Amino acid sequence: MVRKLAARERVTGRRASPRRGLALAGGGPLGAIYEIGCVLALFDSLEGVDFNTLDAYVGVSSGGFVAAGLANGISPAQMYRLFITDGDRASELAPDIFLQPAFGEFTRRLLSVPGLVSRGALGLIREPLQRGTVARSFALLSRAIPTGIFGQHSVDKFLAALFAGPGRSDDFRRLATKLYIVATDLDTGAPVTFGKRGFDAVPIRKAIQASSALPGLFPPVRIDGRHYVDGVLSKTLHASAALEDGVELLLCINPLIPFDAGGAAPSGSPRSVPGERSIDAGGLPRVLAQTFRAIIHSRMEVGMDKYRREYPRADILVFGPAREDAIMFEANVLSYGQRVELCERAYRTTREHLWTQRSSISAILSRHGIRLRADRLQDATRPLAAALQDVRPLAAARPSIVRAKADLDRTLDQLEQWFADRRRKRAAVRKRACPVDPCSGM
Repeated sequence: MVRKLAARERVTGRRASPRRGLALAGGGPLGAIYEIGCVLALFDSLEGVDFNTLDAYVGVSSGGFVAAGLANGISPAQMYRLFITDGDRASELAPDIFLQPAFGEFTRRLLSVPGLVSRGALGLIREPLQRGTVARSFALLSRAIPTGIFGQHSVDKFLAALFAGPGRSDDFRRLATKLYIVATDLDTGAPVTFGKRGFDAVPIRKAIQASSALPGLFPPVRIDGRHYVDGVLSKTLHASAALEDGVELLLCINPLIPFDAGGAAPSGSPRSVPGERSIDAGGLPRVLAQTFRAIIHSRMEVGMDKYRREYPRADILVFGPAREDAIMFEANVLSYGQRVELCERAYRTTREHLWTQRSSISAILSRHGIRLRADRLQDATRPLAAALQDVRPLAAARPSIVRAKADLDRTLDQLEQWFADRRRKRAAVRKRACPVDPCSGM
């Protein structure tokens, strides 16, 4: 791809437009909420970039919901109203659609019990005295344990309706931009990038469900005879999917980072203990939360080092919560109860990061034709509501309309050129047939 871009530059004699991309990590509902707030801050604070017409989008786990929405022309403001809230009305994405019991999985496992019991009993009859027979027979029953608590039937219906809207598509191949959703093949442990050639016939909604199927909570998703689970099990961001396409500026959002309890200010949360500076004092839930975040973050840092070595010409900017943010750490990754507060917190945190690092970030963004809106960033009181005033024209919000308009303009230009050629040819024929101007009277 990089070689193709270089060749095009030589032919046209001018540099191609900078290629930009967005990579979104997972983190459950909390992750998607944070990413929407972060994207709103970037949308409001950056001039020269449209978050619905980027060259490539990469989504992992819950990040797949946000990436697919943006790639389908749903603006950041619309994403907020869709996933967070719309004034006093509850968001269209009701939290309970993720909490529907996996009845199909329960039924399938329950129906397997008689056969498993029969096999276990048969083993005891055949080898009653052999060591380990009893343990193996009872171990067979573990296969009847459901692989997930919640089903995704309601999620499937919601996404199917969402992508059926005007200008949207559930088909990777029909999008005006590149979209990649990453899941993990359960039988090999290898990452699979839906949207790449060979994996682009899968419906986008199915790829999202596969990428967010966290084992234990959701059953693996079966696609073309294979079973897939959460993409975060193999990597954190999978940013290489965009970098391989020649993206020169990649904006990354990772909502889950390790918590620095020593540097944190009191959160005021009812779950926190005044003066507490030890994660261990919070018990097993906090220890597990910190462990998971540390693993996710360390893998991301290793990946970033690799990307910078393999793609030295690409600029990568990573956004995420502050390490001292106690409220983000204490929030339940599966909870929707604080979605408005946490989204606003992500908005403020991102704006603060852009402002405090404005010198280095401006230098990077300027190389790609993007400018920081300093007048907005220096206003610390600028509310999230200001970013929800989506005043872009419809064509800018719908990649499919942008593409259709470009095709129409090109066709009209060709048609106009054809008529001009015809007029010139007819004038030449008339001149040869009548070399003397009849209007001159000679």
